[in-house]
Amino acid sequence: MLTRVKTSSEIAAMRDSGRMLATVLDILSKQVSVGMSTKDLANIAATELKSLGGTAPFLGYQGFPDVLCTSINQEVVHGIPSVNRILQNGDILSLDFGVLYKGMITDAAISLIVGKPLSQKHMDLVKYTKESLLSGIAVVRDGVRTGDIGAAVEAELNKHHYGIVRDLVGHGVGHKLHEDPNIPNYGRANTGVGLKKHMTIAIEPMVTLGGDRVFIANDGWTVQTWDDSWAAHFEHTVLIKDNEAEILTVV
Repeated sequence: MLTRVKTSSEIAAMRDSGRMLATVLDILSKQVSVGMSTKDLANIAATELKSLGGTAPFLGYQGFPDVLCTSINQEVVHGIPSVNRILQNGDILSLDFGVLYKGMITDAAISLIVGKPLSQKHMDLVKYTKESLLSGIAVVRDGVRTGDIGAAVEAELNKHHYGIVRDLVGHGVGHKLHEDPNIPNYGRANTGVGLKKHMTIAIEPMVTLGGDRVFIANDGWTVQTWDDSWAAHFEHTVLIKDNEAEILTVV
């Protein structure tokens, strides 16, 4: 379904949901360390979210087995937390999380480097992937089209010659975790679906140091780069306003 124009009470619920989400991701980012398992992080996320009063829409979504996606290095998105997946120094770790509160869902992701970075190119990948997200958010306003957002994201990433994953996209969000329209991280301005004030969308560039091709691993969930290049992922849920976006997934 096409993401709906939200009522004032739905917007209030999404603001609360987004603050919970941002709080959990902030806690996780401060606790990440070499030697932890990705399941440790999922357990922390579950405990913190419960204490805040929200629930986890990822858990059980189309069979996904946990509350948090944890993707490392060549894994782009949808990594499954595991007690056997131990964080190593220099890993690029992406944490993708969602919150359901009073019937409304928000979705966000961050990438970070575990311990000390192995190279400047890894630091730059994380930095400029986040910058591309902010570039996409900067063009959001009443009447924006999906191509406007994609073009803004793509322009930032092309400066650095990164691979832009094309098989995975942003999306509407709110009443469901994934709503129409799709919001690719590439495109042409003044094309695509038009969006209205008080709709809510998730913008999420997924970026590699190599090409754009990806595949799904044998676990049926984890999306990996075809060429084994490392990847980063950032995402915010935003509310469309008259002349700007309000980022909902912030503390």
